[in-house]
Amino acid sequence: MYSAYDKLKIMNNAQPIIYGAPWCAFCHTAMAYLDKLGVKYEYKDVEANPAAGLEAINKSGQRGIPVIDIDGDIIIGFNRPKIDTSLKSHGLLAS
Repeated sequence: MYSAYDKLKIMNNAQPIIYGAPWCAFCHTAMAYLDKLGVKYEYKDVEANPAAGLEAINKSGQRGIPVIDIDGDIIIGFNRPKIDTSLKSHGLLAS
């Protein structure tokens, strides 16, 4: 039998994307936070991959990192309340 949280995860295959760089402390904080929550994500290093950098700029309209894309919700910087709200609205975090 699945818990409510497991059912939410099964229903939604959305995977957050974190655009960041190895030297970015807030990028590491965002990744550690998602790790703590058990949310799988894709990390794109904007320094090593210029195409990922352009993707982040196109999505966010600016050049700062981290840029977090949660199924189309774009979050600039590490903003825990916005991350939680977006994860919940996309079924990636139980309410």
